Amino acid sequence: MKNKINEVGKDVIELQIKALRKLKNSINNSFENAVRAIMKCKSKVIICGVGKSGIIASKISATLSSVGTPSFSISANDCSHGDLGRITKNDIIILISYSGNTDELKNIIKYARSNKIKLIGIVSNKNSLLYRSANIKLLIPDVIESGLGIVPTSSTTSQLSLGDALSIALMKSKKFGKLDFKKFHPSGNLGIKLKTAGELMLEKNKIPFVNENETMKNALKTLNSKKLGFLVVVNNQYLNSGVFTDGDLKRLMQKKEKLKM
Repeated sequence: MKNKINEVGKDVIELQIKALRKLKNSINNSFENAVRAIMKCKSKVIICGVGKSGIIASKISATLSSVGTPSFSISANDCSHGDLGRITKNDIIILISYSGNTDELKNIIKYARSNKIKLIGIVSNKNSLLYRSANIKLLIPDVIESGLGIVPTSSTTSQLSLGDALSIALMKSKKFGKLDFKKFHPSGNLGIKLKTAGELMLEKNKIPFVNENETMKNALKTLNSKKLGFLVVVNNQYLNSGVFTDGDLKRLMQKKEKLKM
């Protein structure tokens, strides 16, 4: 039973690997046109899908925003109840649908057409309303789904991967670098990894300076008050003449029974 379960898992992943290979081979001029159109957009990229495709839309939107392309996702259902007002004429709409014929898409397509909003369609059906209506058509190749051949798995993996490809292509085309990326990720592990030397430097008034002729007693007061574990020793011209640390103090105390304070 255990081996059988493992085989099911491997079969699901293998189907998705095959789907991604087909997707890779399908990348053509339409992909480049989509990237160039988004780069020219002076407003936002609105991404919308129905059902599982709607969840994929949210992830793609989040990735786009994190790499310098302002974006948000909206629910296809909510668009029929007021959310169309969130879309402006300067936006670009990306609609994601496996069949391309879902009823919820019709109002969005009609709205895009009447307001001359550029529409990018990510769809798997050439004979669909979305494919016919899209200004730029990104066709997902036919794939075999897992679970009776009907559970959205391989198709949603392809949609997600295509969204990632668009996001990274846009990032590189815009020359969006690590420092740009850091602006949108100030917290967490990413923010820590991308900290600059300038951000870690102390402000001048926080640096524990002491004159080289200062008494040890006063020097230790400064050491304790600054709580940094070291002192920057300067001469009368305020030039660095050395560094004194907690470790230096411990070693001195080991060598001498009593320090001259």
